[in-house]
Amino acid sequence: MKKQQILTVPNLLGFYRLFAFPFILWFVLSGWEALFAVFLTINLLTDVADGFIARRYNLETEFGARLDSIADNLTYILAFAGIYTFKLDDFMPHITSFLVFIGMLFSTIILSLIKFKRFSSFHLYSFKIGGYIQGAFFILLFTVGFITPFYYFMITWGILAAIEHITIQLIIPEMRSNVKGLYWVLKERGSS
Repeated sequence: MKKQQILTVPNLLGFYRLFAFPFILWFVLSGWEALFAVFLTINLLTDVADGFIARRYNLETEFGARLDSIADNLTYILAFAGIYTFKLDDFMPHITSFLVFIGMLFSTIILSLIKFKRFSSFHLYSFKIGGYIQGAFFILLFTVGFITPFYYFMITWGILAAIEHITIQLIIPEMRSNVKGLYWVLKERGSS
């Protein structure tokens, strides 16, 4: 792969998210809630920006899709660590649904590693929208507080997106990047 294909703006934003991971984790471990919330929000915003820039300027690559997926997984780990450390009391009345949500997300990763021997880089529309919803929930959680109806909207969307993701993994014979969704996979299979 050529150097200019790696050093694109979307990939640099993805690299930022990778390099920011240990620092944001340190904020969690040190109990610095405000710094954690600010820098995780920056991570969420750079995730939105890298995807937008990649699509808008036709900079989508296999390398970029994989990099983004790894950075997304690390951001999820940070979010869960921050919730556990700083907001667990807010989640305790809803812990069953939250654990189901986390289990579904991890199931998508585990199935991909078992079946394809690598992380998924689908970037499904449902996951992208779910990421925006989760990001909004996270920002509200650390600024306004826990909003129960919005929480259940986020959880429901996330579980449905994970079911779509798992279904696609079970259908396709080999891993691909930038899959739009189940509708398109089925449509593609029908035309083959």
